[in-house]
Amino acid sequence: MLLALLLAACTTTPKPDATSAPGPGATSPSGDRWRPRPGLAWQWQLSGRLDTSVDVPVYDIDGFDHSRATVAKLHRDGRKVICYLSTGAWEDFRPDAGDFPAAVIGRGNGWEGERWLDIRRTDVLEPLMAERVDMCRDKGFDAVEPDNMDGYRNRTGFPLTAADQLRYNRLIARLAHERGLAVGLKNDLDQIPRLVDDFDFAVNEQCAQYGECARLTPFVEAGKAVFHVEYELPTGRFCADSRRLKLSSLLKKYELDAWRRPC
Repeated sequence: MLLALLLAACTTTPKPDATSAPGPGATSPSGDRWRPRPGLAWQWQLSGRLDTSVDVPVYDIDGFDHSRATVAKLHRDGRKVICYLSTGAWEDFRPDAGDFPAAVIGRGNGWEGERWLDIRRTDVLEPLMAERVDMCRDKGFDAVEPDNMDGYRNRTGFPLTAADQLRYNRLIARLAHERGLAVGLKNDLDQIPRLVDDFDFAVNEQCAQYGECARLTPFVEAGKAVFHVEYELPTGRFCADSRRLKLSSLLKKYELDAWRRPC
């Protein structure tokens, strides 16, 4: 889960090819979807008025809060745009909140208005998540950042297992890929060896603070970007390691507004 605000088929992602199609970090010779390479600069903004003046090739923004016109403007500026969605937690402030039956809504995840979902219930959640990914596609996003992808390690109110999480995460990856979108694995470090082939990039929070950044190496070795943020460590404490590991690292505030300090 975002600290700030805060898939059942297995799909194998081909390894990147150096003869890429145009676009920031694109490595897909067939042009079927974006595949960001390690080291791409990025901006992650989920709150406040969107600042589109940050001169980086990748923006990660909230899928519900922003329009097709906003995504199109970022594209005209040469950006790739990632659609932030919560796929493992229910949020009472989303327009589709009433579509989730009470039986799949569990304990709070520590953030106001948010509660874990019973990811075992793919019969209920798959169509709901498909609609959300459809929204990202229809607005013109290039990729999806699905959040709350490690519920099995938390007190959700449901007896979730690692196998449940693998199945669900692969489902989410499949939904994105079927719609031509790239998809990132959010946190869930323990399952990276099993999931790196299913996802096109990773998004991580605070791996430096907890001494875990080397665990993201499988993504970099596969030619896939790792978009990483720290909230509490100064850049002098993590940027040298980030550069060595080829992570795309930022210092951000917990509210994930426009402020950023890149490595």
